[in-house]
Amino acid sequence: MKKSPSNLLYILPNFFTASSIFSGVFSMISAVDGDFTKAAWLIMLALIFDGLDGRVARLTNTCSKFGIEFDSLADVVAFGVAPALLIYLFIGHEFGRFGIVVSALFVMFGAIRLARFNVMTSHSEPSVFIGIPIPTAAVFISLLVLLFEKYNMKLEYGISILIFAILVSLLMVSNIRYPSFKKIDFTPKHVMKLFVFILFLALSVFVFPIEGFTLLFVGYILYGPLRILVLFVKFLLKTKR
Repeated sequence: MKKSPSNLLYILPNFFTASSIFSGVFSMISAVDGDFTKAAWLIMLALIFDGLDGRVARLTNTCSKFGIEFDSLADVVAFGVAPALLIYLFIGHEFGRFGIVVSALFVMFGAIRLARFNVMTSHSEPSVFIGIPIPTAAVFISLLVLLFEKYNMKLEYGISILIFAILVSLLMVSNIRYPSFKKIDFTPKHVMKLFVFILFLALSVFVFPIEGFTLLFVGYILYGPLRILVLFVKFLLKTKR
């Protein structure tokens, strides 16, 4: 007979979810105080907690309906409201109502993305995501803020953050497919290639942390549209034959 997990174990994944909310709230407070670098890093910290809660729940067999709902609400705070406020306070306020609209769209489209994900996936683990996950969009915006702070690009190119925020907001509610990496092939044939890729990626990020992570997320975001473009070109070539 399979032994059910202790009730105390259910606290563990929810603790990580609560930590994600705390990081999001702390990020908002830091943004209000004008410490945009700290605010951006705190959103990235929330990503780590968000990744841990689900994995811990599966490892301890403590997945629950409450945990799923709690995680979605946490994502709205940490990856919806927190980056939206960061966008507005960092550059959006300089563009009046346009800045408000961009920040609001990010939160609303992010919430739509989460609601659609919950309805479509139910209890199954998806092999692909439909639309960019909201944590990916949030961390991408945070990395842009870190880049702009590091290289002092805010005055000349600040509006580009608003443009990128609109683009990733639209991609969140799009039907473009993205890999989830939850069902990676660990057969001996692919393990060595995966190891080499991860090693190269880790060394690149170690040397250039902000730039490396930014390129990684840009590559992931571009994967969906480029995949559609490649499929469209292949379709056109087939029709011409």
